[in-house]
Amino acid sequence: MKLKYLSVVLLCTVLMLNIIFTQYMVHQYFFAHFQNTLMAAIINVLLFPVAFFIYKYDKNQSKGVKSE
Repeated sequence: MKLKYLSVVLLCTVLMLNIIFTQYMVHQYFFAHFQNTLMAAIINVLLFPVAFFIYKYDKNQSKGVKSE
């Protein structure tokens, strides 16, 4: 089975961004900066479809490849 390293790296990057923005959101909420909190939450929500698109694209690309 051939791994798609680019998609793995992209998914890891999206996961890292989710962790960073979640931590930033909690930090801003603690200090009562609610506008920044909402912006970080919106970015977190928008990153999910990006990760889903990367996953679906990689899955569709690997359908045509037979495992050896």
